Amino acid sequence: MSFNRRSFMKGSAAAAALLAAERSGLLDVAKAWAAMNPFKPEAGAELRLLRWKRFIQSEEDAFNAAVAAFTEATGVAVTVENEFMDDIQPKASVAANVGSGPDLVWGLYSTPHLFPNKLLDLTDVADHLGGEYGGWVDSAKAYGVNGGKWIGLPMCFNGNYINYRQSAIEKAGFKTFPDDNAGFLELCKALKGTGMPAGMALGHASGDGNAWVHWALWSHGGAMVDENDKVIIDSPESLAACEYVKELYDTFIPGTASWNDGNNNKAFLSGEVGLTNNGISIYTKAVVDGMEMAADIDHAVWPTGPVGKPTEFHIAYPIMAFNYTKFPNACKAFMAFMMSSPTYDKWLDGAVGYLTHSLNAFDNAPVWTDDPKRTIFREAAKRTLTAGYQGSVGEKAAAALAEFIVLDMFASVATGQSSPADAVKQAARKAERIYSR
Repeated sequence: MSFNRRSFMKGSAAAAALLAAERSGLLDVAKAWAAMNPFKPEAGAELRLLRWKRFIQSEEDAFNAAVAAFTEATGVAVTVENEFMDDIQPKASVAANVGSGPDLVWGLYSTPHLFPNKLLDLTDVADHLGGEYGGWVDSAKAYGVNGGKWIGLPMCFNGNYINYRQSAIEKAGFKTFPDDNAGFLELCKALKGTGMPAGMALGHASGDGNAWVHWALWSHGGAMVDENDKVIIDSPESLAACEYVKELYDTFIPGTASWNDGNNNKAFLSGEVGLTNNGISIYTKAVVDGMEMAADIDHAVWPTGPVGKPTEFHIAYPIMAFNYTKFPNACKAFMAFMMSSPTYDKWLDGAVGYLTHSLNAFDNAPVWTDDPKRTIFREAAKRTLTAGYQGSVGEKAAAALAEFIVLDMFASVATGQSSPADAVKQAARKAERIYSR
């Protein structure tokens, strides 16, 4: 979608976004913001933005309205290109390598750390926003900073929690959701017996797959590396985690070994499974579509394992700008506008809990209390551990995540292709190749 004044005249989707911005008062907000904006766009600036394809229509609508308001207020045309989430990192890597492509990429996790020297220094924007809005949460700092400078701005996080049907767990003999790993396994065994089993992705699912397998590893005290980035995944704790995941997998609906980030949504909404892990998008779709199951859906934080503390892994969504862009100030202005209030509040409202803020001032946003089923998602950015866990969040952690080392380790055990001992040693060899570079 291209945002410029000419496209508005054609009555295009961009025009609809501009109309939405006007009706919500965002146009006046943008014009007032532009007059005070410390990052003045270059004359004639045009931006290409690559983002992940939305999971919630109202989030995209709110995003596009904000982009339209930015264009109208600053004169900077913005072309938004949408790609499936799993395709963002490869496309961003190609652009970094060839020095050509989108000016801005809104990606996942630690993607900026794959090519930190190819990115614009965003420290001034980060300092500006942090000063205005109560500072950044710690996980945002971890993902955003490399070598003492901000190379990406984690615009938001996506809380990845347990989604379940209350009627399903009650039929399985549970009144409340279990809060430890042992209870969670017993629940999944019982769900299998009711004909509405659990199911979580073990294919190369960047979001849902990575989220739950890292919880499984970390909750048992396992880790890829220690605080010095020394590979330690070949450990008794990792073996215990593999044994646990194997037991869990045996309770799942068949086929999860090939699931991507969309399969679990479909299985849950079609009533094939009574429990999965996901963002709030499953619940939102049920509400928007008027499905009876919406009242039956609820959410839970991840159970605590033998390590005795929460070990959640939620998705970070950082935006970055390449240093080959001809319009660095326009890139910075765009980021600053999108994360300013009330623009950001309206975007959070549109996301209905799918996106969690990374700046502390938005803790009191109405979206977190308008519907109690959204409230646990407010804490995602503060509860999450980061890629690399005990180690650095830099390029090596990003590479390990991109190669699905942990996910493949568990998948090979769950499907019977490897013993836990062999799978752990294979994961260690893969990790050593990355961390010994």
